[in-house]
Formats: sequence, structure tokens, C-alpha cells
Amino acid sequence: MPSPLPVHVNREELHDLAVPESYETVGSFEIRLINHGEPSHVHLHLDDSLSSVAAIEATNHYVDGESQRRVSVNVREGASIRGKLKVAVGYGATTRYVDVDISKPIETTQSVEVDESLSQPQPKEPEESGGPLEKSPALPVLSLAALALLLAVSAALLFRQFVVALGASVVFLGVAIALYALVGD
Repeated sequence: MPSPLPVHVNREELHDLAVPESYETVGSFEIRLINHGEPSHVHLHLDDSLSSVAAIEATNHYVDGESQRRVSVNVREGASIRGKLKVAVGYGATTRYVDVDISKPIETTQSVEVDESLSQPQPKEPEESGGPLEKSPALPVLSLAALALLLAVSAALLFRQFVVALGASVVFLGVAIALYALVGD
């Protein structure tokens, strides 16, 4: 957004107005009401030509003493026109006009150059391994298998019952099948 149009109120004396003679912008813009003294009402009005492509959110604006207020002027996209903005304070006691020139935005076309190298497959970079588990995924399986065998044999020796020995045999058979599947891959 372009720099705002400055409107100075009560700078030298009560109901004093200071505005630039002209203002150029591209598209929508803001009016910056700067009050240097007592609280005031500022009246803003677009002439017929400007109001055909632009709109102000409100015409009367209260500005506290020693403060600022921004007022948006919305301009229809792609509009280009010249006109006058009327600024008044003190219920019309002081009135100033600003010549406003709204231009169309300059359209810039940005292109991206694409060469043939982008259509070729790019070489894959080798991935770094994170640790021993990624290098050998069988290691955790083997560790759990050894632990299961140890627990099964311990339980079979400790309890010396047929059912426990049968369970230990099933665990041993399962571990043997898992080892065969790991080594076979």
C-alpha cells in the first residue's frame, strides 16, 4: 500500500488545516488524520469523479486531541482517474482540496526460465543410517527370541511339569521358525 495522504489538523491554531496540493497513488490508499491540538471532527468528501471508483468508510471522523487516525479509501481494482478530495474542519469553517490522481497498477509479468535439466531424474543422495538397529533389523528380534527361550527353559527346569515343558518346546519351535525367516530373507 502506498504511503498515506497526510492531513494536519490544528497545527497552527484551532481549525487549521494543512494538506498537500496533490496526491498520487496506485489503487486503494489511506488518509492519515494528524491532530496537533484540540479534539476535532474532520469531514472528508470525494468529488463525483473520484466517488465513481472509490469509497470512504465514513465522511465524518472524530480525532482526539494530540492523536492520529487512519481512514481507508477503497478504490475499485484497475481504476484510473483524477479528482478532488475535500477536507473540512470546524463544521466547514476551514476547507481544503487535494488533487488526487489514481493510476492503474503497472502489471509486471514474471516468468520462470526452465531448462532441460529439470526434466532429467536427479541422483538420490545416500541416506545416513541412524544406528545399529537400522543396520541390522534382525537384532531386536534375536534379542527377544533369546529372552523368550531363556524364560521358557527356566520355567521348565524350575517347575518340572509336563505342561511347562510343552510350552517351552512351543516357544523353542517359534524362535526357530523366526530365525529361519530372518536368515532366509
